[in-house]
Amino acid sequence: MSAAEDFERWGGAAAWSSGAELTPMQTLLWRAERHPVQSSTTTVVIDLDRAPDWKRFVAATEWGTGLVRRLRQRVVDPVVPTAPPTWADDPTFDLGYHLRRERVSSREEMLAQAAQVALRPFDRSRPLWEGVLYEGVPVERGEGAAYVLKIHHALADPLGIVQLLSMLQSGRRAHTARKPVGDEVAAPVGVDGVELAMAGLRADVSTLPDLARTSVRTLGHAAVRPQAVVASALRYGASVRRLLTQTERPSPELSPRTGKKWTFFTFEAPMEPLRTVARQGGGTLDDAAVALVLGGLRRYHARRGSDVRELPVGVRVSLDRADDLGNRFAQALISGPLSIEDPVDRVAAVRGEVLSLHTERALEVLDAAAPVVNRMPAFVGASALRTAVPPDAFVLTLPGPPRKRFMAGAEVQGMYVLGPLPGAALTVCLVTVGDTACIGVNVDASAVADLRGLEECLAEGVEELVSVGG
Repeated sequence: MSAAEDFERWGGAAAWSSGAELTPMQTLLWRAERHPVQSSTTTVVIDLDRAPDWKRFVAATEWGTGLVRRLRQRVVDPVVPTAPPTWADDPTFDLGYHLRRERVSSREEMLAQAAQVALRPFDRSRPLWEGVLYEGVPVERGEGAAYVLKIHHALADPLGIVQLLSMLQSGRRAHTARKPVGDEVAAPVGVDGVELAMAGLRADVSTLPDLARTSVRTLGHAAVRPQAVVASALRYGASVRRLLTQTERPSPELSPRTGKKWTFFTFEAPMEPLRTVARQGGGTLDDAAVALVLGGLRRYHARRGSDVRELPVGVRVSLDRADDLGNRFAQALISGPLSIEDPVDRVAAVRGEVLSLHTERALEVLDAAAPVVNRMPAFVGASALRTAVPPDAFVLTLPGPPRKRFMAGAEVQGMYVLGPLPGAALTVCLVTVGDTACIGVNVDASAVADLRGLEECLAEGVEELVSVGG
């Protein structure tokens, strides 16, 4: 890869996430968070073929946080929720607080420590990320390393995290002497929570006339066509109920859940067999990922002697509705079949469940409700997020870097996203890294009686799809 391509990507990173305020959905997750039970923290494990030079790694991280200003900013809340939280430069930013290195003797030890890092809550008065470079991780040809990065959803969702990392990494192992730098800014100016609240109140007062006119028009429309308005409201309410309630009961083999004990698993598989199985089943890679997880859970239930034929699975659905290729998504529930043995048929069944969601009117209900809920006390938002009964498993697929990437001279050999557990027994993220599928699994250890057995069954589920697709 040429230096010009690196510069183009780095230029895109400099403009990444430049909004001054949290979005309504970010605000809802920020205020409603009860870590770790109702968490918005994502952890990424990046496998490296060697331990990078520490000084070079620190310098590269210093450069990255200067290029992407958001990484040196903190969230400031208004004293009362009349306005969204805003980003402000942290005047006490200290890279040494956010970045450190440790040594481990095995990959299992590294993953166990990474889970403990993820479970520790953020200091919400500082920038919302933390990185640990673990040296001594065994690799095929000696000793490698792993970089564990923890990021809050307010800073970036899982898709945004992978995109940002892909942009900041280099396409060459050699050092690049001259790199683009972020815009110089003046000394940080303190942002006051009281002034934020007052500014929000003044903005509300200024919009009262428009709000009154809109309300009058809405009431007039309802008076003219009351039956149509009521029918539309009933259809929307029914759609909300279908999206927020489960058709299947939670599996007894994945309960009860406390959300306070996280265990990380990682797997990898070649991409082409997974894509082949997806095509044969008439589905997408997202559907194949769900079928893969269901294959592992089917084996686990069989091993435990549990006759569960379907279980609730959380999936990501495109809000563009025509297909799954848009950039706007919502979360929804499907009934995941455990009784289907053939992986191709399982993909087809998942595809049918996902397509049925495209007709739902209320897919954006949480986005629509967020601005209103955010004006209420934080416990109201937390209760709203708990309204939806959590699935047994949540599965999503994320596009990673398509070609080789390097971090301070060390080659990236894998990128695993370990998402939070907002009530689910396990969260599974499949990241495409070149021609490899990197599968990260976060498990609520309190919900699983046989963790080692679950890991083995999930590995068999991966091997099954690879074998069929191969």
